[in-house]
Amino acid sequence: MIQAAEPVSDDHLREEVRALGTLLGEVIRAESGEALYDRIEAVRQASVAYHRHPGANGAARLEALLSDLPLDQAVGLAHGFAAFSLLANIAEDRAGKRHARDRGAAGERPDTPEGALRRLADEGRSPAEARDVLAGGLISPVLTAHPSEVRRKSVIDRLAAISDLLDHSGEMLEVTPELRRQIIILWGTRLVRASGLVVQDEIDTVTSFLERVFMRAVPDRLLDWRRRLDAPDLPAFLRIGSWVGGDRDGNPNVDAGTLRAAFATQARAALRFYLEAVHGLGAELSLSSSLAGVSPQLAALAESSGDPSPHRALEPYRKALTHIYARLAATHLALGGEPAPRAPGFVAPAYDGSEAFHADLTVLQDSLVAHHGAVFAEGPLPTLIAAVEVFGFHLATLDLRQNSDVHERVVAELLRVAGVCPDYGTLDEAGRLAVLEAELASPRPLFSPYAAYGEETLKERAILQAAAEAVARFGPHAIRTHIVSKTDAASDLLEVYLLLKEVGLFRPEDPGTCPIQAAPLFETIDDLRAARATLERLLASPAAAAVARDRGVQEVMIGYSDSNKDGSYLTSGWELNEASRGLLEVAAGFGVRLQLFHGRGGAVGRGGGSSFAGVVAQPRGTVQGRIRVTEQGEVIANKYGDPDIARRNLEALTCGVLLSSPRPEGDDAFGARHGATMGRLSDASLQAYRALV
Repeated sequence: MIQAAEPVSDDHLREEVRALGTLLGEVIRAESGEALYDRIEAVRQASVAYHRHPGANGAARLEALLSDLPLDQAVGLAHGFAAFSLLANIAEDRAGKRHARDRGAAGERPDTPEGALRRLADEGRSPAEARDVLAGGLISPVLTAHPSEVRRKSVIDRLAAISDLLDHSGEMLEVTPELRRQIIILWGTRLVRASGLVVQDEIDTVTSFLERVFMRAVPDRLLDWRRRLDAPDLPAFLRIGSWVGGDRDGNPNVDAGTLRAAFATQARAALRFYLEAVHGLGAELSLSSSLAGVSPQLAALAESSGDPSPHRALEPYRKALTHIYARLAATHLALGGEPAPRAPGFVAPAYDGSEAFHADLTVLQDSLVAHHGAVFAEGPLPTLIAAVEVFGFHLATLDLRQNSDVHERVVAELLRVAGVCPDYGTLDEAGRLAVLEAELASPRPLFSPYAAYGEETLKERAILQAAAEAVARFGPHAIRTHIVSKTDAASDLLEVYLLLKEVGLFRPEDPGTCPIQAAPLFETIDDLRAARATLERLLASPAAAAVARDRGVQEVMIGYSDSNKDGSYLTSGWELNEASRGLLEVAAGFGVRLQLFHGRGGAVGRGGGSSFAGVVAQPRGTVQGRIRVTEQGEVIANKYGDPDIARRNLEALTCGVLLSSPRPEGDDAFGARHGATMGRLSDASLQAYRALV
């Protein structure tokens, strides 16, 4: 029997780990033979003995067992302990969920809704204030690909299936044939990839999390906050973002094709989810017009249905839903490029946007509540409506990202070929700004289909053309931001607006309507120290100011990982703090809100740690109800691999934002009392770090 190497404090957890280890051992014996099982068990026992009694001969015993292993047994041994660790992680996650439920029910922790609302009440802040914060808020985890995630999607899917089975079995683990089947599949599955990832693999992996976890967890949390705050019309403040398919900084494999593939893949996932939900509603809502009243709007929607079935002639809800299903199926083909998994009963036109789908669902919901009461204010239909509000047909908002050096080269070539400025690359910052602002005020495009351009320029133009197509097809939430890494000057951002102008997204006659905002990424210590001056000059530009004022916010991304590598852990934290405060003052001076996008990694040295602690530690005023934060690589599976854990992490982010927006005036006391000391410590840390590395 494979067991944990050390006792654990939670008796329930220990029993669950032991049961999963026993089951895995039975599978290994049956699938791979007694010899491998005996070898694994012997190594386990020797490891436990060595851990408990280091001074005994456990090390020699282990060395004897592990030396001169045949390759097949060495691989099997590693595979067995890796598989056990994955199963033990599932048990630990379940224990964490149990503890979180207990603490949340008791309202003990401020990172739970109960605890956060209690703390707000203790501070004299009303639910109405919380509603106001979230009504104008944005809380957005952004999923990014990262090589630190080595597990295959197949393994992640198996673990999710096993976790779901355990959750459905209740508090006590039940060894069912289905659980055994899933562990057999896990045992027979390679745990790591035999070849490198391509971008479509990353798209598929992230989309599987979006479909399996986020499409369930996010609407659930949104509806929960609406109930808690008695705010049924609270806007969808929770949004999920992604970089996969749009982040081409350092990845030459990302191009216009991958951007289109990302949206097609995400659209298919969203529409599959909606099709299943609508199919389920059609099976449930069998109300007859001869027995139940309906609104005139629902009657009209049912009447317009192309459903020819006489069996549904007097079932207006079903008749409307079959038409909605047929329209969704056509939308699946139009946006996803493939037929719907389950064919509709008849042909109907595709939806021209998720708003029309949302409007049809709302007609059903309003009719049910009007004629049957508040019991229909909850259930599968309101949950589906909330999902459409959050995810639309695009599923996740996709960020674009590119290095400023690339933009500089592309803009320089466009200007040179057009005969506008032959030496843009040699100009100083003032000269570049003058050229860019003049071009942003002119309706004339620079690109000519009859001229010759380099491969880089054509590739960048193509991906922005694909972005324009995505915004037109999926709406304004498809792409909101173009991040510019290695930003050290305002011209780095204006170059993006000039390129967006070339594909029709930035219009000089109405610049504020540009659907994509250029956002700087300040990563190095020097860039963070110059961030205030860079943003000040950016917002002094009429083009950038118009976009920020129309949107109401200027987004700025700050990087934890690179600043840490550049200047030490202490200096990184302090410079991020000081840059955030300076950026807030600049944005306020131009009459816009600051929206910080925190580029955090998984490890503590890359900004990792508790999301809640990270939010509430931000300088006063920098949150303002809005925050975006990267979730990278293996962190996605750790924090969002299970719907319950995902709900808890989304709650923690929301609670952190609520408790930080706004804050009591006294929250600046640390900076006032200790800022100078922290500055000196930071300088000393920077010098020591750079002397070392």
